[in-house]
Amino acid sequence: MKTLWIMIAGPYMSGTDGDPAKIAANRARLESYCLPIYQRGHLPLIGEWLVHPIAHEAGGRADGDAVFNAYQYPVAQRLLHRCDAVLRINGASKGADLDVAAAQRLGMPVYMSVEEIPWLADAVGIVRAAASM
Repeated sequence: MKTLWIMIAGPYMSGTDGDPAKIAANRARLESYCLPIYQRGHLPLIGEWLVHPIAHEAGGRADGDAVFNAYQYPVAQRLLHRCDAVLRINGASKGADLDVAAAQRLGMPVYMSVEEIPWLADAVGIVRAAASM
């Protein structure tokens, strides 16, 4: 098995009413899955990591403004075509549901928990070495 590029899909703007603190909390929650995915030997990705610089250069100034919204889903869909799998975390999210549907059409695995993601054999040694530091 090779290292998988795994898109983390879940609420980002959903349920925030544009509140920056709630958006930051959603982003932190998405990012909390990065280390466990990496420890399993894979590379985690979040679409908004790529949306921000693109939207900013296009004139966007904040999450949820018209420019951000114009790029958010198209960027995520392009990224998805470069990924090998999706981790769908809990919570209502139109974008995450679109990502899952696209992944399923492409025949990609969709994991519903980190525990479902396979370990790479050499990742176990990396995790053990990091734990002993």
